Amino acid sequence: MSTWSPSSWHGLPILQQPTYPDQAHLQRVLTELKNYPPLVFAGEVRSLKSQLAEVSEGRAFLLQGGDCAESFSEFHADNIRDTFKALMQMAVVMTFSAGLPVVKVGRLGGQFAKPRSSNDETIDGVTLDSYRGDIINGIDFTKASRVPDPERMIHAYNQAASTQNLLRAFASGGMADLHQVHKWNLDFAHQSEVSEKYEDLAERIEESLTFMAACGVTSKTYRTLRETDFYTSHEALLLPYEEAFTRKDSLTGDWFDVSAHMLWIGDRTRQLDGAHIEYMRGINNPIGVKAGPSMDPEELVRIINTLNPDNEAGRLNIIVRMGADKVGDGMPALIRAVEHEGQKVVWSCDPMHGNTIKASNGYKTRPVNDILREMQQFFQVHKAEGTFGGGVHMEMTGKNVTECIGGAFQITEEDLSSRYHTHCDPRLNADQSLELAFLIADTLKESRK
Repeated sequence: MSTWSPSSWHGLPILQQPTYPDQAHLQRVLTELKNYPPLVFAGEVRSLKSQLAEVSEGRAFLLQGGDCAESFSEFHADNIRDTFKALMQMAVVMTFSAGLPVVKVGRLGGQFAKPRSSNDETIDGVTLDSYRGDIINGIDFTKASRVPDPERMIHAYNQAASTQNLLRAFASGGMADLHQVHKWNLDFAHQSEVSEKYEDLAERIEESLTFMAACGVTSKTYRTLRETDFYTSHEALLLPYEEAFTRKDSLTGDWFDVSAHMLWIGDRTRQLDGAHIEYMRGINNPIGVKAGPSMDPEELVRIINTLNPDNEAGRLNIIVRMGADKVGDGMPALIRAVEHEGQKVVWSCDPMHGNTIKASNGYKTRPVNDILREMQQFFQVHKAEGTFGGGVHMEMTGKNVTECIGGAFQITEEDLSSRYHTHCDPRLNADQSLELAFLIADTLKESRK
């Protein structure tokens, strides 16, 4: 670590970065950002790491979910509130049914940059730079919109700060109170079988709370009944932005990326000799690493040793994203390699990215059945290997969207056009997310018997 600094990634091979036409403008913005207040605090990050250590030991479960890519145009308190509610619904289903604490981490408050499979896109014979997320350029298919603009980083910071502030208020200001469990149900999510299942569970929780109150255990006397810990995360893709928020903790002297509690490295930017691995190895935040079908077991071991040389529990989250038809082929070898080395990691499943298809009407979508199937296979492999599948990493929203086909409302390809709002990849809506939560809860409950 003596050779590491927040800028030691400079000059190393780097992928998925924009080319800013005005470098002087970029440097002015980065200098300004370095003086901005942190979005999160080192003590909060250490708390998350200790909770993730419990996940790595099989004593808790990680729920990580939220937007594919946050946007400037859809920034609204109601959207943040509804996603928070949907995540709380999922968490209470898992906690009550499986009897495990749930560590709640949102893909919120900073998830603005997106990797792309191509540097450009062509529509009607016109070729422009690809949209890389609102922190970099605009989604409108015009030449001016697609030019990377450093000022967007300041806009992203301000939106992230507002989002973080609101999430803290929700988590500690009464919305997370377990007595509100019925009120977490979203207005549109009340007609399906899974919604009825949730209402039945909410009734049982209310009965349990009434009994506990009779015994003197109430939300007034126990914080955990009225508040929750809620953390934020995003992909650390745009490294100049992340470097600007890399600060030294005044208490410990350790470096932290204060733009989020947890950061992750994508499947496209996890090169051992690359800039992203170099940057991430020096910060003390919990780190996620996406592992797709191309991940070699020996390479994964080397990545883990580079990012977590002290084998610290709670430091690393391996986010497996294989696709429903590839889990059994690729994941067992990864688990065996990590177990053989005695490396302490959280294993979580991203059942979204490997199951993306194009519908006949041109919309990018994901079949809910494939998402559920990958989650089931993730647990089956861990059971066979004698290890603990400890988390889920998902793109979802509390909005009433029609982006993934199937699920409780049986969304069809024809329905996609009615409420398809994502700026990048299709997300589960609240009912579809609840379906996944019940599947996870049932599996965890069965494994604990």
